[in-house]
Amino acid sequence: MSRRSVLATALAAGALLLTCLPSAAAQGPGGGERLTIDTLSTRPGVVTGGDVLVRVEVPRRFDPADVRITRDGTDVTDAFTAAGSAPGTLTGLVTSLREGRNRLAATVPGRPGAGATLQVRDHPSTGPVISGPHERPFVCGTSTFKLVDGSTLGQPLDEDCSAGTRIDHAYRSTDGTVKPLADPASRPADLATTTTSTGARVPFLIRVETGTLNRGVYQISMLADPAAPEPTRARPSEGWNGRLMYTFGGGCRGGWYTQGSDTGGVLDTEMLGRGYAVASSSLNVFGNNCNDLLASETTMMVKEHFVERYGVPRFTIGWGCSGGSYQSHQTADNYPGLLDGIIVGCSFPDVTSATNTTLLDSRLLDHYFGVSAPDEFSAEQQTAVAGFRERASIPNLSDGAKRLDPDAEFPAALPVDQRYDARTNPDGARGTVFDHTVNVYGTDRRTGAALRPLDNVGVQYGLDALNEGTIDKGQFIDLNSRIGGIDRDAGFTAGRTAADRSATEAAYGTGRILWGGGGLATTPVIDHRSYTDDLPGGDIHMSVHGYSTRARLIAANGHADNQVMLAEDNRHGFSLRSPALRYALTEMDAWLTSLTSDSARSRWTARDVVAHKPAGLTDACWTRDAEPRKIEQRLGYDNPGECGALYPAFPTPRLVAGAPLADDVIACRRKAVDPADYKVTFTGAELRQLRAAFPGGVCDWSRSGQGQGPLTGPWQSVGPAGAKGGER
Repeated sequence: MSRRSVLATALAAGALLLTCLPSAAAQGPGGGERLTIDTLSTRPGVVTGGDVLVRVEVPRRFDPADVRITRDGTDVTDAFTAAGSAPGTLTGLVTSLREGRNRLAATVPGRPGAGATLQVRDHPSTGPVISGPHERPFVCGTSTFKLVDGSTLGQPLDEDCSAGTRIDHAYRSTDGTVKPLADPASRPADLATTTTSTGARVPFLIRVETGTLNRGVYQISMLADPAAPEPTRARPSEGWNGRLMYTFGGGCRGGWYTQGSDTGGVLDTEMLGRGYAVASSSLNVFGNNCNDLLASETTMMVKEHFVERYGVPRFTIGWGCSGGSYQSHQTADNYPGLLDGIIVGCSFPDVTSATNTTLLDSRLLDHYFGVSAPDEFSAEQQTAVAGFRERASIPNLSDGAKRLDPDAEFPAALPVDQRYDARTNPDGARGTVFDHTVNVYGTDRRTGAALRPLDNVGVQYGLDALNEGTIDKGQFIDLNSRIGGIDRDAGFTAGRTAADRSATEAAYGTGRILWGGGGLATTPVIDHRSYTDDLPGGDIHMSVHGYSTRARLIAANGHADNQVMLAEDNRHGFSLRSPALRYALTEMDAWLTSLTSDSARSRWTARDVVAHKPAGLTDACWTRDAEPRKIEQRLGYDNPGECGALYPAFPTPRLVAGAPLADDVIACRRKAVDPADYKVTFTGAELRQLRAAFPGGVCDWSRSGQGQGPLTGPWQSVGPAGAKGGER
C-alpha cells in the first residue's frame, strides 16, 4: 500500500493527518543586505497566549534607531530594544496578538525593499496547538495542587482548569530541607547559601511561579532574592546561571483524563543550588498524562512562557526517569530545539513500542502459564520463555498491562459514572494508551475504540528457549498454538492480536515510536540506569530498554556516539543523591556549554555534538561497594567486562522470540515455517502442528516491520497549527 493510500485509510478511520510546521527562520526577500525577523520564544506557527518574543537583525549599513516594526500595521517599535540583545539586533515582546494569523513587519523608512515580514499564528493559552482536540472528560486538579506553603491553587476558574498565576517563596535550610518563606522580607536564621555553576555566591532563596497553560499546572523555580526587583529578561536574577532544567515525571498507568496535582518537580536543591531555573507541568507527569504528543506540546508552551518572561536560556536540559524518559526521548526527536540535551533514567525508547509489546507478551504468558497450561512449565522454563532475570517479572508486567485495558485502571479523580465499562457504560472514557492518543490513531468504526499499533501475529514465543534446550518441542508448539491475544477490551482471545495498519503507520511516521534519526541525532544524551533487573518482585525498568534506544540510534544515524550510558545499583534511584547522576549533570553542562560556545543551536550537526563531548565522558558503571568505584568501559547488551557482570541485561519475551534488539517492530513481516531455522528436528506431525499454529507464517525478523518507516518530518501537528499556520 502506498503512503498516500495508507494516510487516506487513516483519515477514513477517524485519524487526523499530521502536518509538519515550518521552522522559525528569519528572512527578508534578499539576504544579508536586508533586515531579517524571527521569533525567539517559539516557532512562528505555534505562538500562544497573545504574545511572542521577536528578534530583528539589522545589517551594519542601517542604524537600528531607524528601524520600524509593526504588528498588522500597528507600530510596536517601542517594545524593541538593543539593550541586552546580540550586536546588530533588536529584541522585543510583541503583545496583543489576535488568535490566528498576525503579520509582523520590520522596515527602514525611505529604504524600500530593505524590510522583512513574518507571519505568526497565535493560539489560546489553554491549547490545543499541535495535539489535536482536547480530551474529554477532563478533571481539574487545582484544588489539590499543593504549593510550597501547603495551600492549594483553589477551585478552577473555568472548564479548562485555569488558575491565577502566583508567586511563592521558599528557602533551603541549613538542615538540607526546603521550607516556605512566609515573610519574603525575612532572612531566617537557618538560611543556607550556595555558589552557582557560574560562581555567584547567593542566599538559597527560591522563587516559585505557578500558573496554568495548556490545561496543565506549570511551575518555574529559580534562585531569586525577594528583596531584589522581580527577575525579567532585561534584569535576570543574580542566582540564575542562564540555563534551564525541564523535569518530566514518570508513570503511565491511569495517566489520563486529569489535569493532575503534581509536576515533575521544581524544588531539587542540587539543581537550584547550581543556579538552574527549573520548569515542569502536571501534564509532563505521565502518571497524569500518558500521551507524549500532549507532553511535547505542554513543554513547548511552558518554555515559550519562560523565554518571554525570563529570557532565552543558554540551553535547556530535559530530565526524567521512566515515563520521563519517554518524554525526553520523544520530545527531543520529534520537536527539535525544545531540549538541547537530555539526562534520562530507568529509560525506555517510547511508550508505544518496546514497552507495550513487553506488557502484552507478559500478560499473555502469565495467562497461559497460569490458566491455559498450569504446571506444564517449570519456573525455570517460564523464565527462559520470558527472558527476564526474575520470573516474578511475568506477573509484575502482566499487571502493568492495565494500560492496555480500557476499564482496568483510572485516576481516582475521574468519577465512576464517566469511566468505560463494556456492560454498564460502553460510552464512558476508555483508559488505554491508545484511546488517550486517539487524535493520532483514529477510531474503529464498529466499536468507537481507538485503533491500535499492537500485534503478536507470527511471534514464536520461547524460540531461543527451544533452541537452547530449555523447553521441548511439545511445549513450544502448545505455547504458540494457545497463547492467543487480546481484543480491544483486553479480553483474551484464541487468535493472535493483529495491529491496525493505519495506526501502525501513524505510530512510526508521527514519532509515537522513537526513530532516533530526528532531533535526537543532534542531541547529547546521558542514559543513567539504576539497576532493577534483579528485584525479587520483578520490575518493568529493565536494562535492555536502554540498549534498544542505542540500537535505534545506530540504525538511524550509523552510530550512537552522542549517547553515554551510566549504570549503578539501585540505592539512590534516579535522584541527585547519586554520585553518577551528579557526575552526569556536571558533564552534560560542560558538553552543552562547549557546544553553545562554538556555534548557534540551529547549526549544530551530529559531528559537532560528538566533537564537543567532554573527553572524559564515557560509558561507565559504579561498583556495589559501600564506597562505589567508577569503572570506565563500554556498556552493552552483550554484558562485557566487569560492568556486564555487575549489571547484566536480560531479554524480553519478544527478543527471546527472535526480535531485533531495537525492539521497534510492531507487526512483523512473515515467512513460511522452515525446519532449517530450528536447532531441533521436528517430525512431520510436529511440523503440521507448528504450521497450524502459524497459518500465515512466522516472523521474519531480517526484514522491517509492516508499515515501519522513519519519522516523516519534525514538528508535526494534529491540532490547529497545521502547515499553513506557520507561513510567513
